[in-house]
Amino acid sequence: MTQKRCILLKYGELILKGLNKRFFEDKLLESVREKLSGLGDFKVSVLQSTVTVFCEDDSLYDLALERMQRVFGIVSVCIAYIAEKDPEDICRVVREYVAPSLRGYQSFKCDARRSDKKFPMTSPEIARMCGAVCLEVNPRLKVDVRDPQITVMTEIRDNFAFIHAGSLKGAGGMPVATSGKVMLLLSGGIDSPVAGHLLAKRGAQLEAVHFESYPYTSMQAKEKVLDLARIMANYTGTIKVHVVNVTNIQLAIKEKCREEYFTLILRRFMMRIADHLAKFYGCGALVTGESLGQVASQTLSALHSTNAVASIPVFRPLIGTDKEEIVTIARRIGTFDTSVLPFEDCCTVFTPRHPKLNVELSKLIEQEEKLDIDALIKESLDSRDTAVCKPMDQ
Repeated sequence: MTQKRCILLKYGELILKGLNKRFFEDKLLESVREKLSGLGDFKVSVLQSTVTVFCEDDSLYDLALERMQRVFGIVSVCIAYIAEKDPEDICRVVREYVAPSLRGYQSFKCDARRSDKKFPMTSPEIARMCGAVCLEVNPRLKVDVRDPQITVMTEIRDNFAFIHAGSLKGAGGMPVATSGKVMLLLSGGIDSPVAGHLLAKRGAQLEAVHFESYPYTSMQAKEKVLDLARIMANYTGTIKVHVVNVTNIQLAIKEKCREEYFTLILRRFMMRIADHLAKFYGCGALVTGESLGQVASQTLSALHSTNAVASIPVFRPLIGTDKEEIVTIARRIGTFDTSVLPFEDCCTVFTPRHPKLNVELSKLIEQEEKLDIDALIKESLDSRDTAVCKPMDQ
C-alpha cells in the first residue's frame, strides 16, 4: 500500500435498492467520474456500499472532496486515512494523521465497524484502542459518547482499515438519470432553477426550455439564464437549454386578445411548446417553478388552464413552498445571486395591469380562437437555438 488516504462516499437511500441496485450504482459511479473529469487521475470503485476515490496526487483530494458534495445519491463525504488490517498499524495511522486533526475540539468519541468479522478485535475493542491513542495525543480532550463534537470512525473492510474524523454533508437524493428525463421551463428567476434542482435530486435528467422576447428582452437576459443552467449543472451534469423566441406570440396576443388574459394565454403557449419539445427529446414530464398563489398565473384555476394543454405530466415541486423556503435552497445551490440580476424576462413584457385571477377555461379558449395557434407555435419552434451548458466547476 502506497497511498495514505482516500475519499469515502456514503450511500443514501440507494442502499435500500434490491435486485436493480447495480443499475443505480453504475449511474452513481458515472456521476462521480464525470465530476472528477479533468481534475486528475482518479480511481473510483464501490466497496461494500461505499464509493472509494483514490488519487496518486494527494494534493487533489481537497478539491475533489468539494466536488463530491455535489453528487446526487451521496449523503456524506469524508477524507479517510488507510491502515493495514493490523492493530499496530491502525494505532500508527490514528497517532500520525487522525489524532492531530482533533486539536481545537473539546469532546469526541470513537466508533468502529467491521465488515470483516474475522478481524481479531471486536468493534468496541477497536474503538477503545483508537480512543486511547487520541487521548494520548490530546490529553485535554474529553470523551462524550452521547453528544461529541466529532466522531472518529474506524472501518475494517476486506482489504484495509479506513479511519476518518468527521464528515461533510452530501447532496442526497438519487443518482442523476435513474428516473428518466424531464423538460424544465427555465426562466431567469429564483424559482425554476430550484424546481429543476429538486427533480434532478430525485434522479431525473434535465433538459430545459427558455422563452425569450428579443428585442424586448436583452441578450444579457438570455446569458443570465444560461449561466443559471451552468450553475445547476454543477449538481445535475450537462444541461441542454433550448431558447425559443415568443415575441410574435406576445404581439399577436396583445393585438387580438383582451388584456386581462395576456399572461395566461402566453403561459398556455409556453406549455404547448414545452410539451412539443419534451416529446421530441424523449422527456416524460414537464417541470415548472410555480408555487400556489404566488402570482396571478399560479392560482388553482390558472394552473388548471395551463395543465389543460399539456399531454404529459406537469411536475411542480415548489407548489407548497413559500418564497423564503425557495430562496434558502437557491442560496445553498448557488443560483440566487445570478437569479436576482436585474435583467428582464419574457413574462415582464406586455404584463396586464389587472390580470385575471379566477379564469373560466371556456372564456380563455374563446380568446385563443382569435389566434392562429399552430402557425405561431411553429414559428417559435423554428426560432429555437440550443446551448449546451456544462458545469462551471469543470
